[in-house]
Amino acid sequence: MLTGKQKRFLRSEAHHLKPIFQVGKAGVNPNLIKQVNDALEARELIKVSILQNCAEDKDDAAHEIASGAKADVVQVIGNTIILYKESEENKKIELPD
Repeated sequence: MLTGKQKRFLRSEAHHLKPIFQVGKAGVNPNLIKQVNDALEARELIKVSILQNCAEDKDDAAHEIASGAKADVVQVIGNTIILYKESEENKKIELPD
């Protein structure tokens, strides 16, 4: 679980990132979760955008992706989700205490 200080730090780190996944009409599926998990292992911090035609609520989609990938939801802002998961092999981000 992330603290408020860690979330603020991660939001500032994610500011310049572009979304690398989109959740559309098909919603959240196992293939999307697997790809997000792989991307989190490589990058630790990613953005996912929710398209207008997505039937799921953006908060539900965020928590579904996060629980499937065993990641933390840093923020849901507008139609963008910021996810963080500590990498086991490519650790780059050092979180504040």
